Amino acid sequence: MKSFTHRLLAAAGILAFAISAQAQSSYPNKPIRMIIPLAAGSAVDNAARVLTQKMSLGLGQNIVIENIAGSSGLIGAERVAKAAPDGYTIGGFNDSILTMLPHIYARVPWNALTDFDPLSLAATVEWGLVVKVDSPIKTVADFIAAAKATPGKLNYSSGGNGSPQHLAMALFTSRAGIDAVHVPYKGATPAAVAVAAGEVDASFQGLGTVTSLLQGNRVRLLAVSTEKRLAQYPNVPTVDESGLKNFFFNSWFAMVVPAGTPKDIVERLNGEMRKALADPATRDKLVALGVTLRGSSPQELGAATKLQFEMYRKLIQDNNIKSE
Repeated sequence: MKSFTHRLLAAAGILAFAISAQAQSSYPNKPIRMIIPLAAGSAVDNAARVLTQKMSLGLGQNIVIENIAGSSGLIGAERVAKAAPDGYTIGGFNDSILTMLPHIYARVPWNALTDFDPLSLAATVEWGLVVKVDSPIKTVADFIAAAKATPGKLNYSSGGNGSPQHLAMALFTSRAGIDAVHVPYKGATPAAVAVAAGEVDASFQGLGTVTSLLQGNRVRLLAVSTEKRLAQYPNVPTVDESGLKNFFFNSWFAMVVPAGTPKDIVERLNGEMRKALADPATRDKLVALGVTLRGSSPQELGAATKLQFEMYRKLIQDNNIKSE
């Protein structure tokens, strides 16, 4: 016969399990916050707003987006890392935050591989080189030729030191054997607007960030950094076609949660995201933003993050890219 103590402990365990199960079965019972460590209007921000609108309907609670830009994403990412792992804080990250910044900054206040639990890869963001609509630079070849003729005269904007825009152009200039001046801004959107305003000569940008500027005839897309031309821009050549062979660059938008978030909550969020990505209307809106829809399991995102973490470590070291 079990002792009274054993029976008491067993009852307490059953009660604790029941309370935990009840709490998790009622998830979510309040709005969920998604922190995007990037400026509003960025490719990730635009895609997240479309995706979370559909996810909110499935969850029965609003997902409220909070943009915390600055330091190339370090500040916002830290908020996610230090948030309670209860499913009410999600990080909407680009790959720069998880796989590039740790190799660029001397001090990062979180560990990309241990302070976040992967939720799902949402989409890849396709990229291109843009200039002001009336720029005399008409092609990638023109840009390279002008840079070679006047070393250090051409400049380009980015969303900050170590941002994807910075890394993309640094790799481009390195491969092309040219010199251009980096002008960092506080976010991808201000960097794109700087091109339209003529403050800088060019910028590599996620196409979702510059969609409205392209539609408003304020910037011109010289080339896309994809392997093939994009259906939405059939007359725009690839960088590879334009003469810089085998130059490809894109980024991805993924969702993560603070490390230690219950697995059943992760699975619920992952499931709602997959449903959203499968919704035809949501898919059409995302494709119009210049993204390629993905979707993944948490395990697949975790494996991809580790692989790209090592790949960018080598690229950043080889190109001596550091924060200023």
